[in-house]
Amino acid sequence: MARSTHVMHRRDSPPGGFVRVGPAPDEHVLKLHLALAQSNITGMQEKLLAASTPGNAQYGKYLSSEEISSFVAPSSDAVSAVAQWLSSHNLTSSVVSVSGDLHELTLTVKQANEILSANYSTFTDQKTGIQTIRTLQYSIPVELQGHLTTVYPTVQFPAKQRAPSSTFSISRARLPSAQKRNIPQSCDLTFTPDCAIDLYGIPKAIPAQMESRLAVAGLQNQNANYADLKMFLDKYRPDIPDSSNFTEDLVSGGYNNQTGPGRELDLEGNLDIQYTVGLVSPTVPVVFVDVGDVDNIDLFMQLPILANALLNQTNPPQVLSISYGLPESFVDAATATSICNSLSQLSARGITVLAGSGDDGVAGYEDPSECHKFNPYLPAGCPYVTAVGGTMSVNPEVAWDTSGGGFSDYFAMPSWQVDAVSAFVKTLPAGYDTGRFNTSNRGYPDLSARATFAQIALNGTFESVNGTSLSTPVMGSILALLNAELIQAGKAALGFLNPFIYANQDAFTDITAGSNPSCNSDGFSAIKGWDAVTGFGSPNYSKLRAAAGLS
Repeated sequence: MARSTHVMHRRDSPPGGFVRVGPAPDEHVLKLHLALAQSNITGMQEKLLAASTPGNAQYGKYLSSEEISSFVAPSSDAVSAVAQWLSSHNLTSSVVSVSGDLHELTLTVKQANEILSANYSTFTDQKTGIQTIRTLQYSIPVELQGHLTTVYPTVQFPAKQRAPSSTFSISRARLPSAQKRNIPQSCDLTFTPDCAIDLYGIPKAIPAQMESRLAVAGLQNQNANYADLKMFLDKYRPDIPDSSNFTEDLVSGGYNNQTGPGRELDLEGNLDIQYTVGLVSPTVPVVFVDVGDVDNIDLFMQLPILANALLNQTNPPQVLSISYGLPESFVDAATATSICNSLSQLSARGITVLAGSGDDGVAGYEDPSECHKFNPYLPAGCPYVTAVGGTMSVNPEVAWDTSGGGFSDYFAMPSWQVDAVSAFVKTLPAGYDTGRFNTSNRGYPDLSARATFAQIALNGTFESVNGTSLSTPVMGSILALLNAELIQAGKAALGFLNPFIYANQDAFTDITAGSNPSCNSDGFSAIKGWDAVTGFGSPNYSKLRAAAGLS
């Protein structure tokens, strides 16, 4: 007798740029992730809010891994129901998360079509030529409703991470109202660690503090090259010890290839590592957390694997810099929520999670000349992540004109940003949001840092690149140094940063000029206070230090 089924998720068509080629081969092997319902994720997130809100009696009191598991572990009923369902098809899954809420299942396309009432097909991304296997709809037995929140990859589509751009096109319009700083003008078109030090007041002389550690995410087969790092430090930080370097944490088959895989697979990792080691050494150790891409898994599968690898550590790094993202529209709401919940567990552990806001303005992955609806980014739009936008220039620093920013389509506006974001929304032209974005949802970025003309060493030569892949590690470095000072003073590390940011907006240099036009619109403009292109602006180390109680 056939089971009654419930359609979990469906999409009418693939995302823009993808075309269906035909049915997927029956014997092609898939690796599916099953996200089981978490018992009390809301309760954990309430504890997180208390621990991260300045002035709260619980401020700084983050949760242990065991405490987090008590909130997010699935019920025994959920575990049993999923096991019975798979057993009826002669299949078994393995647990791949600390709390048991994420399972992995290996099976063929034919088996996946059967158990999910799906129609897996081959799709081609016309922008890259890369083929992927997905279905536009899937179902689960009705008895699994409430026990299983999402299965992927199903209706979620991969977005190839764009490498930081080495070409440059910026409108040099007059920007009269921006706040000026006395920074060497050479930093406008040639940005180096010394420029970051001057621009943000980053100290060079903090004693080594090994308890403060900074993690850099290495995803989608990106590598960080040791020889290129040495070349970079020799030129731009000859004042730090020759031994300055990074360590590796290889996760789920991760492999940091040093044998010259090529520019595209070294660019992201090199930029991230060079602008962390180059700013925090020798004070703070840097670890490159490389998540394997052995089965060509997608970013939305790598992020929970990354989160669980750090959750499983007894003493994880206090800051995680993620320079990767994909449009929310490429995944369904349940999968986006599952990813966000994984990252919220890191925040509850006391880890500051940073993510770049994207490099395509409000267009996301869409053609900026053809789109109308704005396309928010994930994980930047997750409320439990600190989203880092991009700036450009010096004297004054202004919004980078392709920095991502806007409003999530999936996540509600959190309490800590209601006042600031509502004030910004009131400045928008009447009807500007209609059909474009939802002003009642989470606004991002939260803050910004320099995103242009970063000098990096790449495959034995120097290049100039742009992207929030610069902004994010620079901000991560600043926070890691602040944590080093806090730990030396016997205080807790900053942890989940967003409530602190919105309570201490004066610790940032307000960016009041520039915008990110695309999607046949003006995008968003930088204005006084919070805005959806630069957040509260760029960091001021001495003011952040005082806000953290170090003055």
